[in-house]
Amino acid sequence: MVEEIDPLLSIFRGENSLMIIENILDLIQTQTFFALERFEGETDVYLKLEGLNLAGSIKIKTALRMLKGLETRQMVSPGRNKIIESSSGNLGIALSMICHERGYEFCCVVDPNISPRSLELIRLYGGRIEFVTEPDPNGGYLQSRIQRIEELLAADPTLVWTNQYANPDNVLAHYETTAVEIHSQFPKLDFLFIGAGTTGTLVGCARYFAEKSPLTKIIAVDPVGSVTFGGPSKRRLIPGLGTSRRPEITCLDNVHKVITVSEEDTIRTSLEVLDRYSLFIGPSTGTVLHGVRCYPLDFQKNATIVVISPDFGDKYLDTVYNPAWVQKHYAMAELTDAACQPSRPGKG
Repeated sequence: MVEEIDPLLSIFRGENSLMIIENILDLIQTQTFFALERFEGETDVYLKLEGLNLAGSIKIKTALRMLKGLETRQMVSPGRNKIIESSSGNLGIALSMICHERGYEFCCVVDPNISPRSLELIRLYGGRIEFVTEPDPNGGYLQSRIQRIEELLAADPTLVWTNQYANPDNVLAHYETTAVEIHSQFPKLDFLFIGAGTTGTLVGCARYFAEKSPLTKIIAVDPVGSVTFGGPSKRRLIPGLGTSRRPEITCLDNVHKVITVSEEDTIRTSLEVLDRYSLFIGPSTGTVLHGVRCYPLDFQKNATIVVISPDFGDKYLDTVYNPAWVQKHYAMAELTDAACQPSRPGKG
Protein backbone atom coordinates (compact mmCIF):
# COMPACT_ATOMS: atom_id res chain seq x y z
CA MET A 1 0.00 0.00 0.00
CA VAL A 2 1.41 3.41 -1.02
CA GLU A 3 1.43 5.99 1.77
CA GLU A 4 -0.44 9.17 0.85
CA ILE A 5 1.64 12.21 1.73
CA ASP A 6 0.10 15.60 2.40
CA PRO A 7 1.88 18.10 0.07
CA LEU A 8 2.41 20.53 2.95
CA LEU A 9 3.87 17.76 5.10
CA SER A 10 6.36 16.92 2.36
CA ILE A 11 7.69 20.47 2.55
CA PHE A 12 8.31 20.18 6.29
CA ARG A 13 10.04 16.85 5.72
CA GLY A 14 12.38 18.47 3.21
CA GLU A 15 11.25 16.17 0.42
CA ASN A 16 10.86 18.89 -2.23
CA SER A 17 13.75 19.54 -4.59
CA LEU A 18 15.99 22.50 -3.80
CA MET A 19 17.13 24.95 -6.44
CA ILE A 20 19.81 27.50 -5.68
CA ILE A 21 19.93 30.63 -7.83
CA GLU A 22 22.38 33.52 -7.86
CA ASN A 23 20.41 36.22 -9.69
CA ILE A 24 16.95 37.55 -8.88
CA LEU A 25 16.08 37.59 -12.58
CA ASP A 26 16.15 33.79 -12.55
CA LEU A 27 12.98 33.83 -10.44
CA ILE A 28 10.65 33.44 -13.41
CA GLN A 29 7.76 31.00 -12.92
CA THR A 30 6.68 29.28 -16.12
CA GLN A 31 4.62 26.15 -15.59
CA THR A 32 2.20 26.54 -12.68
CA PHE A 33 -1.50 26.16 -13.46
CA PHE A 34 -4.34 26.16 -10.95
CA ALA A 35 -7.42 24.08 -11.74
CA LEU A 36 -10.70 25.82 -10.99
CA GLU A 37 -12.84 22.69 -10.85
CA ARG A 38 -16.37 23.07 -12.21
CA PHE A 39 -15.94 26.82 -12.52
CA GLU A 40 -18.81 27.04 -14.98
CA GLY A 41 -21.22 24.12 -14.74
CA GLU A 42 -19.17 20.98 -15.21
CA THR A 43 -16.36 22.84 -16.96
CA ASP A 44 -12.93 23.17 -15.39
CA VAL A 45 -10.76 26.20 -16.09
CA TYR A 46 -6.97 26.22 -15.76
CA LEU A 47 -5.40 29.45 -14.51
CA LYS A 48 -1.82 30.16 -15.55
CA LEU A 49 -0.53 31.79 -12.36
CA GLU A 50 1.81 34.54 -13.51
CA GLY A 51 1.55 36.14 -10.07
CA LEU A 52 4.20 33.67 -8.89
CA ASN A 53 6.76 35.49 -11.02
CA LEU A 54 9.42 37.81 -9.72
CA ALA A 55 7.79 41.25 -9.18
CA GLY A 56 4.45 39.52 -8.74
CA SER A 57 3.08 39.62 -12.27
CA ILE A 58 3.38 38.64 -15.91
CA LYS A 59 4.91 42.05 -16.61
CA ILE A 60 8.36 40.84 -15.58
CA LYS A 61 8.53 39.09 -18.96
CA THR A 62 7.57 42.26 -20.81
CA ALA A 63 10.05 44.37 -18.85
CA LEU A 64 12.94 41.97 -19.38
CA ARG A 65 12.32 41.61 -23.12
CA MET A 66 11.94 45.34 -23.74
CA LEU A 67 15.07 46.31 -21.81
CA LYS A 68 17.05 43.47 -23.40
CA GLY A 69 15.92 44.69 -26.81
CA LEU A 70 17.13 48.22 -26.11
CA GLU A 71 20.48 46.91 -24.86
CA THR A 72 20.90 44.57 -27.84
CA ARG A 73 20.31 47.49 -30.22
CA GLN A 74 22.80 49.51 -28.14
CA MET A 75 20.19 52.16 -27.44
CA VAL A 76 20.78 52.13 -23.67
CA SER A 77 23.52 51.32 -21.20
CA PRO A 78 23.81 51.72 -17.40
CA GLY A 79 25.28 55.05 -16.35
CA ARG A 80 24.58 56.61 -19.74
CA ASN A 81 20.79 56.33 -19.91
CA LYS A 82 17.74 56.47 -17.66
CA ILE A 83 14.57 54.49 -18.36
CA ILE A 84 11.06 55.92 -18.37
CA GLU A 85 7.68 54.21 -18.75
CA SER A 86 3.97 54.76 -18.20
CA SER A 87 2.33 52.15 -15.98
CA SER A 88 -0.80 51.40 -14.00
CA GLY A 89 1.33 49.39 -11.58
CA ASN A 90 2.71 45.99 -12.56
CA LEU A 91 5.09 47.02 -15.33
CA GLY A 92 6.34 49.86 -13.17
CA ILE A 93 7.17 47.41 -10.40
CA ALA A 94 8.90 45.02 -12.81
CA LEU A 95 10.97 47.74 -14.49
CA SER A 96 11.94 49.33 -11.19
CA MET A 97 13.26 45.98 -9.98
CA ILE A 98 15.17 45.19 -13.18
CA CYS A 99 16.58 48.70 -13.49
CA HIS A 100 17.75 48.55 -9.87
CA GLU A 101 19.51 45.25 -10.54
CA ARG A 102 21.14 46.46 -13.77
CA GLY A 103 22.12 49.95 -12.65
CA TYR A 104 19.61 52.17 -14.46
CA GLU A 105 17.69 55.07 -12.97
CA PHE A 106 13.98 54.58 -13.56
CA CYS A 107 11.07 57.01 -13.77
CA CYS A 108 7.48 55.75 -13.74
CA VAL A 109 4.60 57.97 -14.91
CA VAL A 110 1.40 57.00 -13.10
CA ASP A 111 -2.13 58.27 -12.44
CA PRO A 112 -4.57 58.29 -9.48
CA ASN A 113 -5.84 54.77 -10.21
CA ILE A 114 -2.54 53.15 -9.24
CA SER A 115 -2.70 51.26 -5.96
CA PRO A 116 -0.74 52.50 -2.91
CA ARG A 117 0.97 49.11 -2.70
CA SER A 118 2.28 49.43 -6.26
CA LEU A 119 3.62 52.91 -5.55
CA GLU A 120 5.43 51.65 -2.47
CA LEU A 121 7.08 48.82 -4.40
CA ILE A 122 8.24 51.07 -7.25
CA ARG A 123 9.78 53.48 -4.76
CA LEU A 124 11.32 50.62 -2.78
CA TYR A 125 13.44 49.72 -5.80
CA GLY A 126 14.50 53.31 -6.35
CA GLY A 127 11.97 54.30 -8.98
CA ARG A 128 11.01 57.96 -9.27
CA ILE A 129 7.28 58.68 -9.54
CA GLU A 130 5.71 61.23 -11.88
CA PHE A 131 1.98 61.75 -11.28
CA VAL A 132 -0.55 62.95 -13.84
CA THR A 133 -3.93 64.03 -12.51
CA GLU A 134 -5.79 65.38 -15.55
CA PRO A 135 -7.87 62.82 -17.49
CA ASP A 136 -7.44 62.58 -21.25
CA PRO A 137 -10.32 63.29 -23.69
CA ASN A 138 -11.57 59.69 -23.36
CA GLY A 139 -11.93 59.97 -19.59
CA GLY A 140 -8.86 57.90 -18.77
CA TYR A 141 -5.27 58.86 -18.08
CA LEU A 142 -3.24 56.98 -20.68
CA GLN A 143 -2.87 59.81 -23.19
CA SER A 144 -2.10 62.19 -20.32
CA ARG A 145 0.66 59.88 -19.09
CA ILE A 146 2.13 59.59 -22.57
CA GLN A 147 2.05 63.36 -23.02
CA ARG A 148 3.98 63.74 -19.77
CA ILE A 149 6.57 61.23 -20.96
CA GLU A 150 7.04 63.18 -24.18
CA GLU A 151 7.60 66.36 -22.14
CA LEU A 152 10.20 64.66 -19.96
CA LEU A 153 11.96 63.11 -22.98
CA ALA A 154 12.26 66.54 -24.57
CA ALA A 155 13.79 67.96 -21.38
CA ASP A 156 16.28 65.13 -20.72
CA PRO A 157 18.14 63.47 -23.65
CA THR A 158 19.43 60.69 -21.39
CA LEU A 159 15.89 59.35 -20.87
CA VAL A 160 14.79 56.39 -23.01
CA TRP A 161 11.17 55.26 -23.19
CA THR A 162 10.56 51.51 -23.29
CA ASN A 163 7.07 52.30 -24.69
CA GLN A 164 5.08 49.16 -23.97
CA TYR A 165 2.24 50.41 -26.18
CA ALA A 166 4.23 50.41 -29.44
CA ASN A 167 7.26 48.22 -28.70
CA PRO A 168 7.23 44.93 -30.67
CA ASP A 169 9.31 43.38 -27.90
CA ASN A 170 6.17 43.51 -25.75
CA VAL A 171 4.56 41.11 -28.21
CA LEU A 172 7.69 38.97 -28.63
CA ALA A 173 7.99 38.52 -24.87
CA HIS A 174 4.80 36.46 -24.85
CA TYR A 175 5.25 34.86 -28.26
CA GLU A 176 8.59 33.48 -27.02
CA THR A 177 7.62 32.59 -23.43
CA THR A 178 3.99 32.68 -22.25
CA ALA A 179 2.52 31.05 -25.35
CA VAL A 180 5.22 28.37 -25.46
CA GLU A 181 4.66 27.54 -21.79
CA ILE A 182 0.91 27.13 -22.29
CA HIS A 183 1.26 25.07 -25.48
CA SER A 184 3.79 22.71 -23.92
CA GLN A 185 1.41 21.97 -21.06
CA PHE A 186 -1.79 21.90 -23.17
CA PRO A 187 -0.86 20.80 -26.71
CA LYS A 188 -4.54 20.38 -27.68
CA LEU A 189 -5.94 23.51 -26.10
CA ASP A 190 -9.49 24.44 -27.10
CA PHE A 191 -9.83 27.97 -25.66
CA LEU A 192 -7.34 30.53 -24.39
CA PHE A 193 -8.85 33.58 -22.65
CA ILE A 194 -6.59 36.63 -22.33
CA GLY A 195 -7.23 40.04 -20.81
CA ALA A 196 -6.42 43.03 -22.99
CA GLY A 197 -4.25 45.80 -21.57
CA THR A 198 -1.45 46.93 -23.83
CA THR A 199 -2.40 43.75 -25.78
CA GLY A 200 1.19 42.48 -25.80
CA THR A 201 0.21 39.19 -24.15
CA LEU A 202 -2.86 38.86 -26.37
CA VAL A 203 -1.11 39.55 -29.68
CA GLY A 204 1.95 37.45 -28.86
CA CYS A 205 -0.07 34.42 -27.77
CA ALA A 206 -2.56 34.76 -30.63
CA ARG A 207 0.25 34.85 -33.17
CA TYR A 208 1.96 31.81 -31.67
CA PHE A 209 -1.19 29.66 -31.49
CA ALA A 210 -2.18 30.63 -35.03
CA GLU A 211 1.10 29.08 -36.15
CA LYS A 212 1.39 26.11 -33.78
CA SER A 213 -2.19 25.26 -32.80
CA PRO A 214 -4.62 26.91 -35.22
CA LEU A 215 -7.66 25.10 -33.79
CA THR A 216 -7.20 26.89 -30.46
CA LYS A 217 -9.68 29.75 -30.12
CA ILE A 218 -8.21 32.95 -28.70
CA ILE A 219 -10.74 35.05 -26.77
CA ALA A 220 -9.87 38.61 -25.75
CA VAL A 221 -11.52 40.10 -22.67
CA ASP A 222 -11.71 43.86 -22.18
CA PRO A 223 -13.38 46.00 -19.50
CA VAL A 224 -16.43 48.10 -20.31
CA GLY A 225 -15.25 51.64 -21.02
CA SER A 226 -12.02 50.65 -22.76
CA VAL A 227 -11.51 52.00 -26.29
CA THR A 228 -8.96 49.35 -27.34
CA PHE A 229 -11.39 47.51 -29.63
CA GLY A 230 -13.53 50.46 -30.66
CA GLY A 231 -15.99 50.57 -27.77
CA PRO A 232 -17.23 53.82 -26.21
CA SER A 233 -15.04 55.35 -23.54
CA LYS A 234 -16.16 55.35 -19.93
CA ARG A 235 -14.44 56.14 -16.67
CA ARG A 236 -12.72 53.10 -15.19
CA LEU A 237 -11.27 52.78 -11.68
CA ILE A 238 -9.59 49.36 -11.72
CA PRO A 239 -6.08 49.33 -13.25
CA GLY A 240 -4.59 46.54 -15.32
CA LEU A 241 -6.85 45.96 -18.31
CA GLY A 242 -8.35 48.33 -20.85
CA THR A 243 -7.09 51.59 -22.32
CA SER A 244 -8.31 55.09 -23.09
CA ARG A 245 -6.08 55.09 -26.19
CA ARG A 246 -5.62 52.15 -28.59
CA PRO A 247 -2.05 50.79 -28.31
CA GLU A 248 -0.08 50.72 -31.55
CA ILE A 249 0.76 47.02 -31.16
CA THR A 250 -2.92 46.00 -31.03
CA CYS A 251 -3.84 43.48 -33.72
CA LEU A 252 -6.87 41.20 -33.88
CA ASP A 253 -5.94 39.09 -36.90
CA ASN A 254 -5.71 35.88 -34.85
CA VAL A 255 -8.33 36.68 -32.18
CA HIS A 256 -11.66 34.87 -32.51
CA LYS A 257 -13.84 37.06 -30.30
CA VAL A 258 -13.77 40.05 -27.95
CA ILE A 259 -15.88 40.09 -24.78
CA THR A 260 -16.39 43.12 -22.55
CA VAL A 261 -16.99 42.88 -18.81
CA SER A 262 -18.14 45.52 -16.33
CA GLU A 263 -16.03 46.45 -13.32
CA GLU A 264 -18.90 45.36 -11.07
CA ASP A 265 -18.71 41.85 -12.51
CA THR A 266 -14.93 41.92 -12.19
CA ILE A 267 -15.29 42.54 -8.46
CA ARG A 268 -18.02 39.96 -8.00
CA THR A 269 -16.04 37.22 -9.77
CA SER A 270 -12.81 38.04 -7.92
CA LEU A 271 -14.59 37.74 -4.57
CA GLU A 272 -16.30 34.52 -5.66
CA VAL A 273 -12.98 32.87 -6.57
CA LEU A 274 -11.56 33.82 -3.18
CA ASP A 275 -14.62 32.34 -1.47
CA ARG A 276 -14.88 29.13 -3.54
CA TYR A 277 -11.23 28.28 -4.15
CA SER A 278 -9.32 30.29 -1.48
CA LEU A 279 -7.34 31.82 -4.36
CA PHE A 280 -6.51 35.52 -4.02
CA ILE A 281 -6.60 36.68 -7.64
CA GLY A 282 -6.11 40.17 -9.05
CA PRO A 283 -9.05 41.90 -10.72
CA SER A 284 -7.61 41.36 -14.21
CA THR A 285 -8.06 37.64 -13.59
CA GLY A 286 -11.57 38.23 -12.27
CA THR A 287 -12.39 40.13 -15.46
CA VAL A 288 -11.18 37.32 -17.71
CA LEU A 289 -12.91 34.62 -15.68
CA HIS A 290 -16.19 36.48 -15.97
CA GLY A 291 -15.48 36.64 -19.69
CA VAL A 292 -15.46 32.83 -19.72
CA ARG A 293 -19.03 32.93 -18.41
CA CYS A 294 -20.02 35.52 -21.00
CA TYR A 295 -18.83 33.42 -23.92
CA PRO A 296 -21.95 32.97 -26.08
CA LEU A 297 -21.44 29.32 -27.02
CA ASP A 298 -21.86 26.37 -24.68
CA PHE A 299 -18.51 24.73 -24.05
CA GLN A 300 -18.11 21.12 -24.94
CA LYS A 301 -18.16 19.03 -21.79
CA ASN A 302 -14.51 18.05 -22.17
CA ALA A 303 -13.16 21.32 -23.57
CA THR A 304 -9.76 22.43 -22.31
CA ILE A 305 -9.82 26.09 -21.24
CA VAL A 306 -6.87 28.16 -20.04
CA VAL A 307 -7.07 31.65 -18.57
CA ILE A 308 -3.94 33.75 -18.11
CA SER A 309 -3.91 35.15 -14.57
CA PRO A 310 -1.56 38.18 -14.64
CA ASP A 311 -1.20 38.73 -10.87
CA PHE A 312 -2.60 38.10 -7.40
CA GLY A 313 -4.83 40.35 -5.31
CA ASP A 314 -2.33 41.75 -2.81
CA LYS A 315 -2.00 45.12 -4.60
CA TYR A 316 -5.78 45.59 -4.55
CA LEU A 317 -6.51 45.29 -0.84
CA ASP A 318 -7.37 49.00 -0.70
CA THR A 319 -9.74 48.80 -3.66
CA VAL A 320 -11.36 45.65 -5.06
CA TYR A 321 -11.04 43.79 -1.75
CA ASN A 322 -12.03 46.76 0.41
CA PRO A 323 -15.81 46.75 1.04
CA ALA A 324 -15.89 50.46 1.85
CA TRP A 325 -14.16 51.36 -1.44
CA VAL A 326 -16.46 49.06 -3.42
CA GLN A 327 -19.62 50.45 -1.85
CA LYS A 328 -18.41 54.01 -2.43
CA HIS A 329 -17.91 53.53 -6.16
CA TYR A 330 -20.34 50.78 -7.24
CA ALA A 331 -23.99 49.89 -6.70
CA MET A 332 -23.25 46.26 -5.97
CA ALA A 333 -26.88 45.42 -5.25
CA GLU A 334 -27.67 46.14 -8.88
CA LEU A 335 -25.21 43.68 -10.38
CA THR A 336 -26.48 41.95 -13.50
CA ASP A 337 -24.98 40.10 -16.41
CA ALA A 338 -26.11 42.83 -18.80
CA ALA A 339 -22.55 44.10 -19.16
CA CYS A 340 -21.44 40.91 -20.92
CA GLN A 341 -21.28 42.07 -24.52
CA PRO A 342 -19.50 39.63 -26.83
CA SER A 343 -18.50 41.14 -30.15
CA ARG A 344 -16.75 39.92 -33.24
CA PRO A 345 -13.42 41.64 -33.76
CA GLY A 346 -12.43 43.15 -37.05
CA LYS A 347 -8.99 43.10 -38.53
CA GLY A 348 -6.42 45.32 -36.83
